[in-house]
Order: sequence, then C-alpha cells, then structure tokens
Amino acid sequence: MKLSFWRKTKEPSTPIGTDPDADIEVLISECRKNLPRCDEAMIRKAFQFCVQAHKNDLRESGEPYYTHPLEVARIIVNEIPLDDVSVCAALLHDVVEDTTYSLEDIRAEFGSTVAEIVDGATKISGIFRSTEIRQAENYRKLLLALVKDVRVILIKFADRLHNMRTLGALPPERQQRLARETLDIYAPFAHRFGLANIKWELEDLAFKYLNHTEYDAIKRALAESRTERESYIARFAEPIIERLKKEGFQFEITGRPKHIYSIYQKMQRLGVPMSELYDLLAVRIILDTNENKHCYTVYGIVADIYEPIADRFKDYIARPKKNSYQSLHAAFIGPDGKRIEVQIRTRAMHEIAERGIAAHFRYKENQGNGRVPSWWHDKELEEWANWVRDIFENAGDEAPEQLLESFKLNLYQDEIYVYTPRNDLIILPQGATPIDFAYAIHSEIGNHCIGAKVNGKLVPLDYQLKTGDQVEILTSKNQHPTKDWERICITHKAKSNIRKYLNDEKRRFVEQGKQLWEKRLRKAQAAPTQEQFDRMLNKLGIPNPNEFFYKLGLGIVNADVAIQLVGADTDRAESSPSVPDGTAHQVSLERLRSDSGVVLDSAHPPIPNLLYQYARCCNPVPGDDIIGIITIGSGIKVHRRDCRNIAEMGDTLHARIVNLSWAPHQRGEYLATLRVTGEDRPGMLHDITNAITGYRNTNIRSVNIDVFGSDFEGIITLYVRDLEHLNEIFSRIGRIRGVRSVARFNG
Repeated sequence: MKLSFWRKTKEPSTPIGTDPDADIEVLISECRKNLPRCDEAMIRKAFQFCVQAHKNDLRESGEPYYTHPLEVARIIVNEIPLDDVSVCAALLHDVVEDTTYSLEDIRAEFGSTVAEIVDGATKISGIFRSTEIRQAENYRKLLLALVKDVRVILIKFADRLHNMRTLGALPPERQQRLARETLDIYAPFAHRFGLANIKWELEDLAFKYLNHTEYDAIKRALAESRTERESYIARFAEPIIERLKKEGFQFEITGRPKHIYSIYQKMQRLGVPMSELYDLLAVRIILDTNENKHCYTVYGIVADIYEPIADRFKDYIARPKKNSYQSLHAAFIGPDGKRIEVQIRTRAMHEIAERGIAAHFRYKENQGNGRVPSWWHDKELEEWANWVRDIFENAGDEAPEQLLESFKLNLYQDEIYVYTPRNDLIILPQGATPIDFAYAIHSEIGNHCIGAKVNGKLVPLDYQLKTGDQVEILTSKNQHPTKDWERICITHKAKSNIRKYLNDEKRRFVEQGKQLWEKRLRKAQAAPTQEQFDRMLNKLGIPNPNEFFYKLGLGIVNADVAIQLVGADTDRAESSPSVPDGTAHQVSLERLRSDSGVVLDSAHPPIPNLLYQYARCCNPVPGDDIIGIITIGSGIKVHRRDCRNIAEMGDTLHARIVNLSWAPHQRGEYLATLRVTGEDRPGMLHDITNAITGYRNTNIRSVNIDVFGSDFEGIITLYVRDLEHLNEIFSRIGRIRGVRSVARFNG
C-alpha cells in the first residue's frame, strides 16, 4: 500500500546504436525482466538477421537503420509486453518491405508464425495513411491480419510510436503529415485496443508537431504546478489510505495528471484557460484483489469521507467498454472545495486498462498456470476484432473514402449501453439511433424497422439513444430502407446494410428498365446506333446508360418519349434539315414532362429545361391543387395551393407565382405527411402501420408519436402515388378503433 505519482512513459534511457553487440544485451536483459518466456537464442538470431539485412541502410537522422526495428522490439518488451515471438517479428518487421530478403527467407529461418506476423505487418504498412488510401481491399487485408494474429497490429503501434518519438529528424511537411495521420487514425485505434499509455503518448507527440505553441504552453504550466498538485493529492489521499488500511485492503494509490492533448481538448471544448480546469489530476486506487465487489466497497469508503458528485459516477465494471476496459469512475468534492476525479479498479483491471489486448494476449498464453482471472474466457480475445469486422463485413464495392469515413467515425465514438426487451446488452456508439440498434440485432430487423419504443414510449427513428435505454424495435414486412435512413444512422453496419439494400433495389430497376427498353424498341422496330443513344441521353440530361435504365424501370423516364427522341434525331438528320436546331429537342422535352411531374399552364410562355422541386412544408402529391414559386438557384418550388406558408407570405409572392398542373401520367412516389390523434392503447402503432403498409405496399419513411396521458398524437411521413392513394390511407386509418382524426399535416 503506497501513494505514488504517475509519470509519463519515456523512452528507455539506455543509449542504442553505437555497438550492436551491446545493443542485443540490452534487449535480452529487458526480455528477461518483462516477458513470461524468452527464447534468447531465437531473439539473438533475429537481431543478427536484422542487422545484416539493414547493414547498408540509414535512417533520416543518420543512425544505422537497425536501431529502428530494435527500438520497436524494445517497445514491445517494455510497454506492450507480449512474448518472444513478437520480439522477433518486431526486429524483422521491415525486412521484407525494405531489403532483398523475402518472406520465404524469414519462414525458413524463424518458422511460419514469425513469418505470418511479418507478412501481416508488411501488408498493412500503409493502410492507415489516409492520404494514400487507394482501394478498400487494403482494409480487408488489415482485418484478415488482425483476426489471424493480433500481434500484427500491436507491432504496427510500436512502429508508429518510435517513428513519432524520432519525428524531429524529418522535414516539416512530413512531420505535419505523419502527425495528422497519427492523431486521426493511430491514436484512436490504440484507444480501441485499450493501449492507454500508447494512445496518450501518440496524441501528445502528434499535438507537439501540429500545434507546438499550445503544446509548450501547457507543458510549461503543468511543470510549474506539479508541486502544488502533488501536495493536494497527498492531502486528499491521506484519510482514504488510513481507512483502507483499517479495512485490511492491499492497494496502491496513484496521482495521474491528464496528458497535454487531453487538456487542450478540454480547454477548447469549454472555452476556458487551463487554470479553470478542475480535473487536471485524477486519483487512481488499484486494489490487489480478484473480487470486483471490493471496488464498490472502496467507492463507499471514499464517499463516506468526501461528498460525491452524483452525475459524475460511471460504472465500467458492470458495463465494460468494447475494449474490455473496466473501472469505477467518480468525482468528489475534496479539501478546499476542489473537485477531484477518482478511478477504482483491481490490479487485473489496471493491467487491461494500461495494456489492453496485450494483457489479454498474455493471459491467454498463460492459461493453466493460475494467473488467469475468473472473468476471462477464450471468446473475449475475438471480441477485440468484432467492431472492425462490423466495418468490413458488408463493404462490398463501397468506395474507399466511405470506408475510411466510417472507420474513423467508429474509432472516435464513445459507447452507450442499451438493452433489448429481454435485457440483452447492446453496445453502440454515442449518437446511435433506433435504426443502428435494429441493424445491430439483425439486418432483416433493420430493413423492416418501422418505429421504436424506448423505455415503453414511442420515439422517432432519428431519436438519439442513451445509456440505460431499453429499446423495442417495431417492424413491418412491407417496410424497406430509404435514402434518408443513411443520414439518420451512424454505425457502419447500418449504413452498409442500407446501401446494400438500395443498391440491390437499384439493380432490380436497372434490369427492369433494360427489359422495358428492349421491348419498346422491338415494338417500334427501332435499332438506334450507339451515337443516337448517347445523343438521346444527353438530351434527357442523364449521365450514363445505367442511370437511364434505372429511371426507366422506376417510371421517371417514359420509354416511348425516349424512343421518339431517338427518332426525332434521326428524322432531323435525314428528312427535316429546315427545322431550326433544338426545336425537336424542346418539343420532345415538353412531351417528356407531360408524362411525368408537373407542367406549366398554357397561359405561361414555355420555360426551357424547367427545373422544379416539391416543397417539404406541404408535400404536394398528384391530384392536389398546386402552384409554383420561382426561386433563385432551385428552379420552381411546387406547393399545394392551400399551403400555410403561401398564405402567410401573401402579396410578396405575387410576381413569382406561376400556375402549374400535374402531368397526365404519374409513375413515381411522393412524400406525404399525416397527423393522427386518438386514444393510446396497446397495439395502436402496430394497427396504424399495418393499415398503411398493407395497402399497395405503401412504404413509411418515419413515425413520430407523442403520448399525453391516455392520448397520443402522431406525425407519419410515407410515400404515396397520388391523392387517391393517400385518401384510401386516410380511410383505413380512420377505421381503427381509438383513432379520432387523421389529416394532412401542413408543417
């Protein structure tokens, strides 16, 4: 039992690079001290191989190149202590990439395990370089390497850490690029693996090169206030130490300052100077016990001495983070009314918190020797990779940029803990919605999600879930994802499933469009050339054939009009040279618009290439009485004539109003919003959604229902074909027991 003050991990003080014979002895000495097993002969052999392979290479600093893999191996030994195989692989990790030796040479000398780790490290060498991402396949290589042997990624962390420690030897532009890449990708990835000390040092080193002025100012202030802070911690800890001794606990109390980048982030977030931050120093109580319940007992003891701050208590023991981090976090009012943070954990939890997956790996290696904690199971090591697998499992042909965006998003998000109706725990990123929850359970539940109940109350699909919420997903076989869902959800699993469904749906419409086009061509006995087909696409403003067939299958483009455009081009070229250029084009476009969308009343002069959008405030559908408002940059906004916004703006719109009517033939779907009120009862939402989706496979976009005592009011947005379709929905909902009113919602 002792009080100590945490000091930031520093580079080993022993000098390296002047004498290879002395260098290997330093490494062997550190291996004997830190590794559970140590095949010294194999490590010496790997070191000699490394020195020989890199004998003609120098680092940017002018040092022999072998010093870099040697320092990476020392980080593996001292800061992520794994095993002797990891040390050998670290010494050899650059050999295949940078020298004439092959992977087969390494396999022949050191066996398959070392060779596979080196191969994995080589394959993913540039994967995290956000400026160099070229193809999504690189991410799959990362996943395969990660799942096959987690030591691959741990060596890459050590590799990057040493590169950052020696970044000063590089030119400024490379310093900036590597520092940004480290802050964006490596540091949060290290956090996901539970490598707290590595993460902190990577962040601070990156921050040093990205914002040297702020870095130096905070570092200087921390150094100046160290004595005062350590004195305060001693005062705070003294009564706690006495009570814990009295209760018979074996423990260690440490005072840990926040790292520099974390302080800077908090200053920026709160908009305050460093002097106004109250939690620059946290107290950590580490118990030498295997009983998790003792952590709660110690929390009670501290709470008996100092006043706890209720909303600052976090229990990561009952609900561990995805990287298996466990600890109690709390805040108390200490001496002189100052706030101070306290973390309470067992020694095993501390090992996991500081060294993450490395500690798990060592526990796994040492199974059977009595050192494995009771809460550890084989399957937990696989959990380390699950969040990465979620990112890749449905990637398909997704663009690398999208994959990188999702990858980084998932790295940075904190977690929330939510529950199914059966109280199964689901861990999601902060900001997740019911759609994310639905896809986390199963892709089919996500695809048919129509609404959600959180803690027994109906919520909209864009509701942000919070830790402790119990979530029930409501589904309908007729519901399907829409493009808006991708904007609402945040997890890659949800986004990729939505994209997959929409892409599959698009492929179906493309195929239908191709079949329809071929059928119409045969009927018209037309055989347009590629040049004629391309000119027709250009007239319609469609960029490529796939998009044309998609719009044809969807009903946005009329096949007969498209054939007439091809025919008009042929007729003009062969038999109507006297028609002014563009006339047939304009006539055909007007005919096209008469088959889809809206048209100007005959009293108005024609407007070439008429652009229009449907107003979201009133969501007009075919059959509504409509007018248009001329806007700048957005063409004509189509409103219902009884739209409240139009009435409120009155005479100010007079000069910009144009009269519109619906085209004779409508093939698309249009958004409509309903307001439903009535008496709340079990099954009401189910009855309403079934009434909607059961008619012509109507698709619901969103449901937002509020309950007031025994009554409810709901706003439902859905897709309809026309006013007749909408009126039938009104009728079906109106017949439901307990529904008082259903009407158009004019937002």
